[in-house]
Amino acid sequence: MTEKTEPKRIQNSLFQVRLPLFLGLAMALGILLGATLFQPSSNNPQGTARGYLKFREILSYIDREYVDTVNTEQLSEYAINKMLEKLDPHSSYIPVKDITMARSYLESDFDGIGVEFNIFRDTLYVIAPLSGGPSEQVGIQAGDKILKVNGENIAGVNISNEMVFKKLRGPRGSKVNLTVLRPHETKPVQFSVTRRKIPSVSVDAGYMVDKQTGYIKVSRFSNGTYEEFKSKLTSLKKQGLQRLILDLRDNPGGYLDHATRMADEFIAGNKKLVYTDGKGSKYDANYYAKTKGDFEQGELIVLINEGSASASEILAGALQDHDRALIVGRRSFGKGLVQVPIPLSDGAELRLTISRYYTPSGRSIQKPYDPESSEDYEMELMNRYKHGEFFSQDSIKFNDSLKYKTSKGRIVYGGGGIMPDVFVPRDTTDQTNLLTELYRKNVLREYALTYFREHRQQLEGKALPEFQESFQITDAMLQGLLKEAKRADIKIDNKELKRSDKTIRNNLKAFIARSRYEAEGFYPVLNEMDPDFQRALGLFGQAKHISLGK
Repeated sequence: MTEKTEPKRIQNSLFQVRLPLFLGLAMALGILLGATLFQPSSNNPQGTARGYLKFREILSYIDREYVDTVNTEQLSEYAINKMLEKLDPHSSYIPVKDITMARSYLESDFDGIGVEFNIFRDTLYVIAPLSGGPSEQVGIQAGDKILKVNGENIAGVNISNEMVFKKLRGPRGSKVNLTVLRPHETKPVQFSVTRRKIPSVSVDAGYMVDKQTGYIKVSRFSNGTYEEFKSKLTSLKKQGLQRLILDLRDNPGGYLDHATRMADEFIAGNKKLVYTDGKGSKYDANYYAKTKGDFEQGELIVLINEGSASASEILAGALQDHDRALIVGRRSFGKGLVQVPIPLSDGAELRLTISRYYTPSGRSIQKPYDPESSEDYEMELMNRYKHGEFFSQDSIKFNDSLKYKTSKGRIVYGGGGIMPDVFVPRDTTDQTNLLTELYRKNVLREYALTYFREHRQQLEGKALPEFQESFQITDAMLQGLLKEAKRADIKIDNKELKRSDKTIRNNLKAFIARSRYEAEGFYPVLNEMDPDFQRALGLFGQAKHISLGK
C-alpha cells in the first residue's frame, strides 16, 4: 500500500497522544542470539507441564460438552492475551490475521500502488502519489477520491486504514482497478495500477534552517532508517551543516541496531551506547560505538517528548550520558523492556519481554509498572498531564536514589524515560475546540488539497524558499476554510478563532506545502510556529557548553 498515511502532526492535546504500546514494541532484532532462542526449555518443567495439561483438558471439555457451539481458537487467543497481561505491559500475542500489519510498520519497503492517503468523511482521498510510483505513472493525482477497488465500493462504508491496506497491497506485478472521482468532475475515471515495490520513509525531513543549522526529523526506527538518516546527514553537511537539531518527538521506536548505528555517527571512540540485562546472562548484551561518525563534532540538540519511546530513548540516553547532545523537551515515554518476536507454529507471533534496556550510566529506561494493574500503566501519560508535568518543570519530582552521572559528571535521573536537560512546557495557548474540530473532521487538510488542486500551476512555479517567504494565507482563504467548517457542522466561535488564528494559518500553509513539496515542505513551515523547535534554536550555546564539559 502506500499505503502511507500523512505524517502525524505534532499533537497538542494529551487526548490525541497515541501510546506507543504496539507499533513501538522495540523489535530489537540486533540482540537475537540465534536459533537457540526458540528451543523449548523451562526453569520449572513440572509446573509448565501441569499448566499445559490443565489448559488442554478444560478446552477439550468446552469443545465437547459446552451447551453452545464455540470457537475454541478464539477462546485460546483470549486466554493467551489474559495470561500475557500478568507479565508486563509490552509482551504481546499477534494473531495470524494481524501479522502483516504489525510487521509492515518496521519494513522499509512493501509492494503496493504508491499513494499517500487519508480518510475524510468516510472517503479515501489521495494526499499525493509517491514520486516515481505506479500510481503517479498512470496519472492519479493529489485530491483524487478513490470510490471503488476492483469494483467494490469503499466510500461511505466505515472504511478504516486496515481495510485500505488490505485492498491496495498485494503481490508484486498484480493489478488493481481503481474507480476515481476528480475534484469538480461528475464522472468517475477508471485506472488500472500494477503493484510494485514501494519505499517507505521513516526519516520524514532533513533541511537547512539557516546557513549553519540543520534539522532532521525521524518518525520511527524501521529497517531503512539508518540509511535514510545517513543520506540526509551527508546532504546537509554538503550544504554547510555545523550544528543540528535531531527531532525524535512522537517517535515510538523500532529496531535497536538502527538507533545504535545512528548514535555511533555522533559519539567518538568505542564508548558504550546501551546494554541489556535479562534473566541469567542469556540475553545480556553490550553495544558500543565502532566507527568514525560523520558528526562527532558540532553542537547537537535532540528534541523528545512524552511520545518518544524505546529506540528513541536509547539514542537520546546515550547522547545525554556521554554529554554529546543537549536533550530538549519533556520526559520521554519510558519504554525500556526488550521484546523478541517468536514465530508460532500456526503463523502467529509471540513478542516476549526477555530483558531491560539501560543507558551507559546505568539508568533503566523502563518506567515502573504493576502487572496487577495494567490500567494504571495505560493511564500514566494522563496522570502526568493531571499532575502538571507537561506544563511545569517544578511538578517533576526526582528520586535521589535514582541519581546517576554522565561521562563528565553531570547529574541525570532514572525512574522511567529520559529527563530532558532543558524542559519546554506544552504550549496550549492556541488550543481551542475549533482547532480540534478542524483536525478531527479533516477540514484543514481537505481545504489544503482543494486549494492545491485549483492552484497547482501557480504553486508548481514556486521553489520552496520562495513559497516560504512570499506565500500567505489570506483573509479570503481563511473565510473559505471557515465556510467548509460550517458545512462540516463545526461551530465558529469568534473568541476561539482569534485565539487559534495564527496556528490555523500556519498549519493550513504547511498542508499546502505538503501537497506541493511533500514532507520537505511541510516541516519547515510547521516549525515556524513550533515552540519546542523555536526554543531549541536558541540553545546551541548551551549544547556547546555541555559537549566541551565547561
